[in-house]
Amino acid sequence: MGLSVLVEQIQNVELKKLLSTVIIALLVSGYLVVYLLSHTPRLPFKEELEFQTIDGESVVKENLPSVSEQGDDDILLSVVVPSYNETKRILIMLRDAISYLQVRMPRRWEIVIVDDGSKDGTSDYCLKLSREVFRLEKGQLRVVKFTKNRGKGGAVRQGLLHIRGRYGLFADADGASKFSDVDRLLTSIEKLEGSKLQAAVAIGSRAHMVNTDAVVERSFIRNLLMYGLHTLVFVFGVRSINDTQCGFKLFNRQAINAIFPYLHTEGWIFDVEILMLALRKRIPIAEVPISWHEVDGSKMDLARDSINMAKDLVVIRMAYILHIYKDDKEC
Repeated sequence: MGLSVLVEQIQNVELKKLLSTVIIALLVSGYLVVYLLSHTPRLPFKEELEFQTIDGESVVKENLPSVSEQGDDDILLSVVVPSYNETKRILIMLRDAISYLQVRMPRRWEIVIVDDGSKDGTSDYCLKLSREVFRLEKGQLRVVKFTKNRGKGGAVRQGLLHIRGRYGLFADADGASKFSDVDRLLTSIEKLEGSKLQAAVAIGSRAHMVNTDAVVERSFIRNLLMYGLHTLVFVFGVRSINDTQCGFKLFNRQAINAIFPYLHTEGWIFDVEILMLALRKRIPIAEVPISWHEVDGSKMDLARDSINMAKDLVVIRMAYILHIYKDDKEC
């Protein structure tokens, strides 16, 4: 074999390798772009910018306010409850929350139920509870109903971007957290925001319960997936928070305006992106131990959703590193 033939063969091999690399890079880039586009929150439909509430015996419909506008000084706390087919669980949560709110801050609160496209009549059920069980005043409980399911992150985002209170709490509809623990979050966030009322976040944490029966009695698979996700979260940059997934998080209006307009993820991993955004913007975060217990009826498919959460986490992190996601770091 002549030298020129050998050189030509080597060049052909190198060219094939180069072409293969380029093709793989293009395929990966294309997949990433398509995947990132799927994370772009859709614009709300017209009816999703309205809420329903009870006025006497009637149901009335009004336009949602915007958190970017000046809040209602009479409302201290807005509670956002993302809900999907929750007629069997939400009563316990609402009873706990309303009992606390009526005593602790009478007439200075509101609850915003964001119905994420439920099929079981969650919206009507909550309005009925408002009128017949709790006998609330107009606007104390408001219901926003999505025409199409968006995911828990989308429901939380929509709710918090349209609150009237000084603080916005999102709490899970299952009532797994003891609602009175919001006192601890309020105390912590007031310390963080100081006299200048800077953006601040206080989050409920179950990290102190890691060796308690509530966690130990979980199935092996559930605990394995939980620890696997925690490891990924740590690897991809949220290292100062022990429990990123607890559904009991409190924000002041400044933090809501700095974080939620830039939230891309509407699926289960949205909690991590919230914290990523807060850390990137140097918003102080207090992690506060709270009471918590396991509640049946979770809408999460452990195997499928854990895999999707891991995949979403990698993509989100890459999107911020590559500056595909913008977060307007001015806070």
